[in-house]
Amino acid sequence: MRNAVKVVLVVLLCIAASYAWAELQIGQLPKTVTLQEKLGGRLDGTPWSSAEFKDKVTVVFYVDPDQKDLNNDASEALKKEDFSRDKYQSYGIINMAATIMPNFAISASLKKKQKAYPDTIYVRDYKKTLVNEWGLGDDNSDVLAFDKAGNLIFRKDGKLNEAEIKSLIAVIRANIDK
Repeated sequence: MRNAVKVVLVVLLCIAASYAWAELQIGQLPKTVTLQEKLGGRLDGTPWSSAEFKDKVTVVFYVDPDQKDLNNDASEALKKEDFSRDKYQSYGIINMAATIMPNFAISASLKKKQKAYPDTIYVRDYKKTLVNEWGLGDDNSDVLAFDKAGNLIFRKDGKLNEAEIKSLIAVIRANIDK
């Protein structure tokens, strides 16, 4: 019985360690991820790749549809900044597997969001690919920012408070001007 408990503990530690190593950290260039076909993609059905995070400062909102309004304050603050689209890009990536809501309902909601935020590119992640590949928070609203080389410069899993929103904007400004 003791050996079985030890084996279970070792397996659990290995699993926990693999998740810790998979988590995307500040300063890291994320593993390139492509969402297409059964994995997801843009609203128009074309593929999306994180390789697009080059030459512009990029912000990603990775959102569980059940938490879609959690970081609206951050979205609105970024919209007010009116960053040059030559230097800045934003993505709303929807974790479609994080909810029991039907895909057609989520897609209809995304079309409304697209009208409110026309410069944001909306992407569907059907299989929690970014949760698994980058260690993002599942069933949450995560905000990430990447510099022009594609390295992570800001990360928050969950709701940003006012100070964190200001920090996000400051990090974007500092990297746009580089």
